[in-house]
Parts: sequence; C-alpha cells; structure tokens
Amino acid sequence: MDFIIREAIEKDMPQILELIKELAIFEKEGNAVEVTVEDLTRDGFGDKKLFHCFVAEADKIVLGMALVYPRYSTWKGPVVHLEDLIVREGTRGSGIGNALLAEVVKYGHRLGVKRICWEVLDWNETAIDFYESRGAKVMRDWDVVQLDEKAIQGFIARL
Repeated sequence: MDFIIREAIEKDMPQILELIKELAIFEKEGNAVEVTVEDLTRDGFGDKKLFHCFVAEADKIVLGMALVYPRYSTWKGPVVHLEDLIVREGTRGSGIGNALLAEVVKYGHRLGVKRICWEVLDWNETAIDFYESRGAKVMRDWDVVQLDEKAIQGFIARL
C-alpha cells in the first residue's frame, strides 16, 4: 500500500475525529468521545498548541494518526506522551502503524526527549507484541490512574 506520513493540518481534523471514534469503539468505549472537530482544531492549531499530530494519508484519505504532546518527568526531564496511534481497521498490517511510530520516535529524538511513553490496554496483545517488537517496554506492574471530569468536580466539592 502506498501512503505518506506527514504532519496533520486543520482540514484533517474531521477524519482524525473519525479515527478517534473508531478507536473508542475498538476499546469498548464507543460513547466516551466528547472532543469535537472544533476542539481538535483549536487545541492543535490555536494560539496555545496542546498537541502535535502526524497522519498517514493515501489518496487524500487519512488512514492513520499519531497524536503526541509534551510532558515532564521528575526522574528524566522532558518526555513526549503518545496519546493515540490509530490505524483504520481495513489498513492494519500494511506498515502504517510502524511508519507512524517511527515518525513519533524521530520527532521525540529531534526534541531531545528522555522518553516517549504511552498506554496500551492489557487485552490488546496485538498492540503489545507490536510495541515490544520495536523495543518498547510494557510495564505491566503499573496501573493507570485518572480523575474524570465528574471526579474532579467531586474532589473539589469535598475541599
């Protein structure tokens, strides 16, 4: 399959949102997506850019994306967090995921980060195998901890 990897542009955001929704369904959280095209456009291309995004494209169709943002590790210093690496279901296994991950790694290297980190669901053995085969360390003894919007409001109310 012929495709290119490039930086995302504003007009890609509707297709990016489609990919995000496809991932949410795959992860059994189909109703969890709240972000809009407007949010993605503002947050990725506005005055305060919150993320950087790469896309895989063929024939003007976005087949995959990788969205990253900066973080800071108190142990290591500057790091990049890979929020999502998504490849359309019908094009998985075509090298798109590898090409997107390579672009993220090159991006992090150019920035001089000390680590690139992300999460993977423990039941997604295909993704785990993919990441481990490329040198990533899956840390199965760490749990992800989150406060969602409702929990944040509840926490604040108890202060």
